[in-house]
Amino acid sequence: MKTFLSLFSFLFFLFSINAQQVQWASKLVKYSSDLGGKQFGIKRILGKPDAFPQAGSSPNAWTPKNALNGNEWVEVSFEKPQIVKQVAVFENLTAGCVVKIGVDTGSGKYETVWSRKMNYKTPTFKATIPADHKYYFRRKRRKIQEAPDVLNPGIENAILENAVSGVVGVRVEFNFALLPGQKQIDAIGISDSEMPLDAKINTNDSFEKLPPPTVVALDGITPTNPTITNDGRKMYITAVDNDVEMIYSFSKKDDGSWTNKTLETTLNTGTKYNYVEYAGTDFLLKGGNAYTKGTNETGYEVFSTKNGTYESTGPIKVTAYNNYEDTSDATMTADKKIFIMGIETDFTQGGTDLYFAQQKEDGTYGFLQNMGKIINSGADEGMAQLLSDNKTLLFSSNGFSRYGDFDIYFSYRLDDTWKNWSEPINLGSRINTNEFDGLPFYDEKNEILYFISFTDGSNVLKSIAVSKDLFKSN
Repeated sequence: MKTFLSLFSFLFFLFSINAQQVQWASKLVKYSSDLGGKQFGIKRILGKPDAFPQAGSSPNAWTPKNALNGNEWVEVSFEKPQIVKQVAVFENLTAGCVVKIGVDTGSGKYETVWSRKMNYKTPTFKATIPADHKYYFRRKRRKIQEAPDVLNPGIENAILENAVSGVVGVRVEFNFALLPGQKQIDAIGISDSEMPLDAKINTNDSFEKLPPPTVVALDGITPTNPTITNDGRKMYITAVDNDVEMIYSFSKKDDGSWTNKTLETTLNTGTKYNYVEYAGTDFLLKGGNAYTKGTNETGYEVFSTKNGTYESTGPIKVTAYNNYEDTSDATMTADKKIFIMGIETDFTQGGTDLYFAQQKEDGTYGFLQNMGKIINSGADEGMAQLLSDNKTLLFSSNGFSRYGDFDIYFSYRLDDTWKNWSEPINLGSRINTNEFDGLPFYDEKNEILYFISFTDGSNVLKSIAVSKDLFKSN
């Protein structure tokens, strides 16, 4: 009988863990201050954590006006009432400033259920992102801003003395004078369990079973932006040498190595920003041209590739094209009907966003349209590759929960509007390190993923075998 009761208790415990009810703040009710804007604003605390688990300064988190030494508060609501035993506040910069928590059970009034005790300290940890990013990422001609050490991000897992039923809202009060330094709040969650809430990276466990990636030897060049032809036999890659960027091509040998390094003189129209973004069956999409605002030119052009030679067929033009940056990222569908860009405009969700434009009858493209809030965060998205199904998109971002600085993700297009995408899936810690990982290119024929990784102080090209099945939506 005792054995049966022990087994029953164990199963009940497991069921309780699996049945834990968790909700993240879904709506703002009131708040003390807001810096405004799409980055660092109060709305960034809504939804599940996205500055965690790596923590550190993030445009996806709320920076209150009095974050250095003042008092602030926020009231949030949740989609449905529930029993609350725990309120978790994710402080991605300088944790330990939550002083009082109240809950609303539908009356509009907040009952204090937790307050900071004298000498109580929030468990903290050191941020995992390297503090000094000196490399160039993709083709932007600016250095990554040096980020100061972040010593104590943390999660305030406030366990209530007594569970409260029917909670619809939470009020959190902060005293930012308790600790020196800047403060940011990533998210607020509630649970009916004492098991501490944590942030999880949205990934597929199968990615963690992949073999380690290998570094591709490229005859001494520092690489960026790999692009491979449909047959998997030829690779275009840009060599970075100080301020000079030149396109080279390599041929693939039967043993999988790359050889026959060739400087593609015809494609190198300047000394900077030369890169191949897409290789079709008989054309290349090439970036790097200078453009003048107001001309609709984007800096991209198409080259035909007949008989092994390259000939420009003209620039890519987009109606009312505008970009805050001097450079961008781009790709397109095989039929050229859809043009995709990573740029920053007045309509971005935060920093650089993914946009699309549809081709018109005259061969130019219409207005760029934002791909939406699911695939674009408050930080930067770009470096995209659309697979041949025209639905699966690989891209890089520093705006979702991740392992390092920029990580590689993929998402699925859910309808024909090009604005509805699935929640991005991280490619896992085998591929993504705590440094920059981006500019992905998936060779569908040979099922090999190539990408640029910042390793030991320099860009390297890595490759890893990845089955197509891992990119399927079901």
